[in-house]
Amino acid sequence: MSSTATPSSRPMDPAVLVARDKEDVVVGDEVVRHKLSSRVIHWAVSVTFFVCLFTGFPIWTPFFGWMAALFGGLSVCRVVHPWAGLAFFLAYAVMFFDWMSDMVFRPDEKGWFGPKLFRYLRWEHEDDNVGKYNGGQKFFFWTAAAGAIGLILSGLVMWFPESFPALVRQFAFVLHDITFVLFAVAIVFHIYLSTVAEPGTFRSMTRGTVTRKWARLHHPGWYRDVTGKDSHRS
Repeated sequence: MSSTATPSSRPMDPAVLVARDKEDVVVGDEVVRHKLSSRVIHWAVSVTFFVCLFTGFPIWTPFFGWMAALFGGLSVCRVVHPWAGLAFFLAYAVMFFDWMSDMVFRPDEKGWFGPKLFRYLRWEHEDDNVGKYNGGQKFFFWTAAAGAIGLILSGLVMWFPESFPALVRQFAFVLHDITFVLFAVAIVFHIYLSTVAEPGTFRSMTRGTVTRKWARLHHPGWYRDVTGKDSHRS
């Protein structure tokens, strides 16, 4: 009686296993940057933001009216948009408190509120003391938090307009539009910097790890902290 051989299961990557509940640790030639819970929170923020974006565009202007068909029509967008906005704000609030301790500006990072920021957007800024997050990433984190507050406050006024005086409603529309445009532009730069400008960054939000080479190049201070080695050496 013959037996059918079954292929053995392929063992899971040890770095991915460690990245389930740990970060800032070295596993072989990789460094765990984001544990699973942090990645889930980040993707929850991303998904809810883009649902807000694509349901909000056709409401904002008829030019993007074709996007409404993606959700079943403009009337559906009007229903989905505020609930997606509430979900986005709650997801960002969770991420805010989860990441806040890593986003405090060091004294030497105060210069990011000027020329350094524009050099960072062009990927021209290098600093041997850059920690887990550089000044540009911290700046984005805090401004995004302010933007999320602006969107939820103005959005609530627009959601329940009869509960507020006319002047408040008018201000809410202006605040929502301006914040939305700035947010959309910032997200374009965020995606660019995490993909094309800095190859290898995106994987930190998928598998949770980056290579040692990436860590040495982009965040040498963090590399030294987690490995105990000089970032100028292997």
